[in-house]
Amino acid sequence: MLYAISAPTPCTSISYPRKPCFKLRQFAPQRLRVCASLPEPNGAKVEYTPWLIVGLGNPGNRYQGTRHNVGFEMIDHISRAEGIPLNTIQSKALIGIGCIGEVPVLLAKPQAYMNYSGESVGPLAAYYRVPLRHILVIYDEMSLPNGVLRLQPKGGHGYNNGVKSVIEHLDGRREFPRFCIGVGNPPGTMDMKAFLLQKFSAVERKQIDVALEQGVEAVRALVTGGFNSRITRFNLGQKYKYHKV
Repeated sequence: MLYAISAPTPCTSISYPRKPCFKLRQFAPQRLRVCASLPEPNGAKVEYTPWLIVGLGNPGNRYQGTRHNVGFEMIDHISRAEGIPLNTIQSKALIGIGCIGEVPVLLAKPQAYMNYSGESVGPLAAYYRVPLRHILVIYDEMSLPNGVLRLQPKGGHGYNNGVKSVIEHLDGRREFPRFCIGVGNPPGTMDMKAFLLQKFSAVERKQIDVALEQGVEAVRALVTGGFNSRITRFNLGQKYKYHKV
């Protein structure tokens, strides 16, 4: 759906013949209109609704490569694939502004630890006037097998404290898209927290690396086409990913 964004203060809107790019001065957030204005054959301009794509995780070297940080890893993959540098700090998050196709996107990695992710998501969504339906939250999901992905338009928090925090800072609203990355269940009686803060085995790591590459394509499809039949096929393919016929 196309959507025009208005701001009460002067803002920046740049017209591009093909692929727009949006820049934000490092450490100096400004009020700007994050939208892509594209010329149509009749001379009119079409403005696309921006997306806020947030990966959940914990900051610091201690947590790199752990199951609980796959949301951060997905953001890093999108950043590299789309050439969107994460070079600005705003609302307790490391962010990058750019575009996927002609659609403007804001990538974010909250830096206030997983349980306080909403402290970044709420203010960023409000500042850039991103509608609820365009806030994509990416996080680890123990109910899915390792490396299995799932995109859904809405849902609960599923006992994920990061998602719970996001809901709280969006006035209790749950109607925002989620991208779940399966990390599997703890073996035996292993503590859940210890499991999530553990790094992947060699086999699991390979599965996650493949999933992250597939995830970039899925995010591209979602941002440019919404929840259409392509996303339905993606979810179905992921569901039977490791099932041999």
